[in-house]
Amino acid sequence: MTDGQFGLFGTDPWWLVIGKAVAIFGLLVLLTLFTIWWERRVVSRMQNRIGPNRVGPQGLLQSLMDGFKLALKEEVIPKAAHLGVYWIAPVISATAAFIAFAVIPFGPTVSVLGVETPLQLTDFPVSVLYVLAIASIGVYGLVLAGWSSGSTYPLLGGLRSTAQVISYEIAMGLSFVAVFIYAGSMSTSEIVVAQQPIWFAVILLPSFLIYVTSMVGETNRAPFDLPEAEGELVGGFHTEYSSLKFALFFLAEYINMVTVSALATTLFLGGYLAPWPLSLWEGANSGWLPVVWWLIKVQLFIFVFIWLRGTLPRLRYDQFMKFGWKVLIPAALVWVVIVSIARLFRNDVALSNTELLFIGAVIIATLLGGSWLLSARANRKEQRRLDAEAENARRVNEVLTGAATGHPVPPLPGQRFEYTPRRATVTTAEVSSSQAIDADAQEDPHG
Repeated sequence: MTDGQFGLFGTDPWWLVIGKAVAIFGLLVLLTLFTIWWERRVVSRMQNRIGPNRVGPQGLLQSLMDGFKLALKEEVIPKAAHLGVYWIAPVISATAAFIAFAVIPFGPTVSVLGVETPLQLTDFPVSVLYVLAIASIGVYGLVLAGWSSGSTYPLLGGLRSTAQVISYEIAMGLSFVAVFIYAGSMSTSEIVVAQQPIWFAVILLPSFLIYVTSMVGETNRAPFDLPEAEGELVGGFHTEYSSLKFALFFLAEYINMVTVSALATTLFLGGYLAPWPLSLWEGANSGWLPVVWWLIKVQLFIFVFIWLRGTLPRLRYDQFMKFGWKVLIPAALVWVVIVSIARLFRNDVALSNTELLFIGAVIIATLLGGSWLLSARANRKEQRRLDAEAENARRVNEVLTGAATGHPVPPLPGQRFEYTPRRATVTTAEVSSSQAIDADAQEDPHG
């Protein structure tokens, strides 16, 4: 985007700003209703079911009717709840989900009633940091909801959401650094324009994969939906919520899905720019048509969310946190160092593309070799542990077998005792006794 186009932000008339805000609000609500319907249809297809198909054509109005049903349900408020915080918590989550979308570009500069304006509410030099800040504020709604409910399980859900957002927002923020280095800006509109030769998802593939993983954890979606793990927490932070307040939490979750998908589209998939080979057409990136490309890319990411929910089981909490702190964050840090070195050589050292590719291949081979050595070491350690357990089990069997006719011997530390039910022991003894009697009778038939 040129300086002149960037200068269009902040110069729109008041009626156009209000119109943009209302249009974004309506777009997010419609995308939420469609996403809920689409998720139920896709998951039902994966599970060989029909899904919603009664309310409206193909069940398209089912999500709207569910919203009305939630709003009209009876509201139950716990006696131990802190009423002020209990009421404001879902509003914080829903509001943060809406206002984070203010800096997302979903089209180029167009003419609206004779006024040239970009299809974006606003933009400034640190727009991406604004999105991260709003996402951090949104988690306060979850924490306050758990605390204000006056119950143990919602409090545990709120604490889990805090730990989850902290760990995965670090990896998410680090995945943006490589984009900032290549784009030379933190402005969302300028990052989109910087991807006109090639999308950042291609040249910054590790950053893209780290972000996609982090955004699933950031939105508390399966398989990372630990704050709402009904198996351990009976619903999580919103256990004590009902009616419209629960609907606000539900709305915030799906709007966050759309927001992180739109941010991934903006930073890594060229935003509203047409994909190749459609980009070869001169009119593919002008007018209102780029809004279609933007919607298609966002829906592809939302489909990934749905696909993961219908495919993968939920992780244990220790596995989840270990993956965030010991895998994603170190990988993001190493990748940022590699990108920084590559840009340094690209800008300050006269190296050809072949030489840069060779250096990159050497670095990647070194990292892969190191990871293989670490994995082999971990496998050997695990094998030694299994062998030690097998040896302990063998010793236990020897000890217990030798003491079977005498006093029972308790297992030593680290050993395992195979319990035999008394009925099975008595049955075995009776069989042995009868066999002995039969043998005696055969030896002395006249006894």
